[in-house]
Amino acid sequence: MLLSIAYFPPVGYFSVIRNAPDGVFLDTGENYQKQSYRNRCRILTANGVEDLRFPIIHDGTRRITEVRVDYSTPWVSKTRTAIDSAYYSSPFFEYYRDSLYEVLNAGHRTLWELDSALLSYFCSKIGLQEPMPVKRNDVAYLSRAGVEGQDLRDRIHPKKEPLAAGCEYWQVFSDRYGFVADLSIMDLLFNEGPGSISIL
Repeated sequence: MLLSIAYFPPVGYFSVIRNAPDGVFLDTGENYQKQSYRNRCRILTANGVEDLRFPIIHDGTRRITEVRVDYSTPWVSKTRTAIDSAYYSSPFFEYYRDSLYEVLNAGHRTLWELDSALLSYFCSKIGLQEPMPVKRNDVAYLSRAGVEGQDLRDRIHPKKEPLAAGCEYWQVFSDRYGFVADLSIMDLLFNEGPGSISIL
């Protein structure tokens, strides 16, 4: 499986990682795309589904490993506040909160660095082997390397139908909205904790 990097990726993204027998590859050679999961995620709040985003610096580069995170606005503190508000009553939030915020507070320079750090964090907490990185955005290179499989880089996208995202699980605001599929992986981890891997 070939995936794009993502910010607080959706549950379906981790379901792919969990169920790919030969692992997954991340594309480090692609260009940044607006309105994708590369710098946005979805959480369930008291007001319904909300998107969280982080800003990037538009300086001409579009390569995913070179696009810089913009810290000129207080988006990190606003993101922490939104997460606190949405998940403070979830069963496992207090257990993971501080270590997750250490990742957010680290000041990662590029989009790739921030998203990779979050991906590593969630893989370790859920008990998944991390994806294997691909160093080139070259389908011919992948073929020569013996990589065969499915290209999901444009398939896992906020504007497309979610992939199968595992079983339903309890969510903080399910009494108001019912079960909402394919939210950020933090929704699953905060609500199911160590049981997240069985949901995937």
